[in-house]
Amino acid sequence: MLVVPAFRAPHRCSRDRPRRWSAVLATLTSAALCGLDSVPVTIEVSITNGLPAFHVVGLPDAAVRESRERVVSALRESGFTVPLRRITANLAPAGLRKEGSAFDLPLALAVLAASGQVPAERARGWLVVGELALDGALRRVRGALAYAECAAAFGAVAMVAPAACAGEAALADAVPVWPARTLREVCGWLTGCEAPVPTCTGTWDASTPAATPDAGGITFDDVAGQERAKRALLAAAAGGHNVVLVGPPGAGKTLLARAVPSLLPPLTRGEALEITRIRSVAGLLPEGAGLASARPFRAPHSSASPTALLGGGAAARPGEVTLAHRGVLFLDELPEFRRDALEALRQPLEEGTIAIGRASGTVRFPAAFTLVAAMNGCACGRRGHPRRACRCSPEELRRYRARLSGPLLDRMDVQLEVAPVRGRELASLRLVAPQHEAARARIARARAAMAARGPIENARLAPAELPRVAPLTGTCSARLRDAVDALGLSARGYHRVWRLARTLSDLDGVEAIDEQRLMEAMSFRALEREGRTGA
Repeated sequence: MLVVPAFRAPHRCSRDRPRRWSAVLATLTSAALCGLDSVPVTIEVSITNGLPAFHVVGLPDAAVRESRERVVSALRESGFTVPLRRITANLAPAGLRKEGSAFDLPLALAVLAASGQVPAERARGWLVVGELALDGALRRVRGALAYAECAAAFGAVAMVAPAACAGEAALADAVPVWPARTLREVCGWLTGCEAPVPTCTGTWDASTPAATPDAGGITFDDVAGQERAKRALLAAAAGGHNVVLVGPPGAGKTLLARAVPSLLPPLTRGEALEITRIRSVAGLLPEGAGLASARPFRAPHSSASPTALLGGGAAARPGEVTLAHRGVLFLDELPEFRRDALEALRQPLEEGTIAIGRASGTVRFPAAFTLVAAMNGCACGRRGHPRRACRCSPEELRRYRARLSGPLLDRMDVQLEVAPVRGRELASLRLVAPQHEAARARIARARAAMAARGPIENARLAPAELPRVAPLTGTCSARLRDAVDALGLSARGYHRVWRLARTLSDLDGVEAIDEQRLMEAMSFRALEREGRTGA
């Protein structure tokens, strides 16, 4: 909200000396990103007598401090006068760190209002964001969707944003979004010379095809053979279970992983908004993009740092685990990732969120993803190959497997060995019946059965809920108890086998868990069986 500048009348002090003129504050509302959300920020500008200077206070970062130069140049190039006096801009609340270039436009408007060059009444209730070029043009800012949601929560009557990201902000369908291309255009709205035209977006269509360009559009129809691995990935897509595929190079592990996003159900509008906001805050949303129509598939390189994988940094940006929210995170060559980065995956795998702690506070990012990992059986890669002998010594094998900790593997519901495909299976790939649509239909039925029992995926069921959601017969219960000693299962592994058996039953349309599905779930713990037998 802007306040019309007023001036105090001069008067004489007791010694009959003149007192300097002083301007009343001009205020304007903007917003600052805080994690994936944004909070209102009040910009206060005071212009007083003194040596010409422009100070920005209120915990600004380097980009906000540099906005002084952009604002001064944009004002001059737009035909306005820069007051040759002392300008002080305060960003309140002062205890919140301000980052980014989105404060350029509101700072310029507040300076113009404080110097009396534009009227102020029309801007009451506006929330303004935008980066200024030196010639007064407006550039897009990241997080426009989060700013629009903040404007709605704040009760703003309108949001003023650069035209390049106004369509993104309008996706929230929360407040009118006024797109602007230049500083002069916004000043024209204030003076009444022009009328803003709100940005409109198309209606949400849940039937939008869920193309997944990040995964290359791979489906099960592109994978030859590997029926057991496909069965495991069907369970992962249906119940949200984590998977690690172990096998020699060229066995099809990466191709199988890239087929998982095509099996996941279509996004709801709430999920699409959530994914779009994450990409917007991360600065990954292309100009002109609409709501996300596909679930994310993220495949970071094994050289990724813990900050890149988990999020953080000085600005607490979302990492790969958050960018994969509601989708798939694929970690190829799992043992090659840094140990500290892999160990930090424990929290998001268990809770579906990740907390980034800083001296100024803790920021929480959502991280409910399905982890699909791939690795070789040994350092040379030949372990498990039917025709190539492994050259690794027992000590080399132990060191290679030791790169993955027991607690991390304990959180992998499916640990499956993948053997190379035979030649006749490769030759007959296009001769077999398509599997993709049938697989999606089975997953849809399984998820419908889960939804009838509750809103939580099977992989995230609490241990206390399992007896109600997935009751076991006396024989199955005894089998599962024996597996704790036979396979060396931990309490966590015990419950994960139980959850996986529930998902396998849902896939087959079986209401109660039987011994066949329970034993199949146990058979998917390949790495634990090897560790138990010393193989």
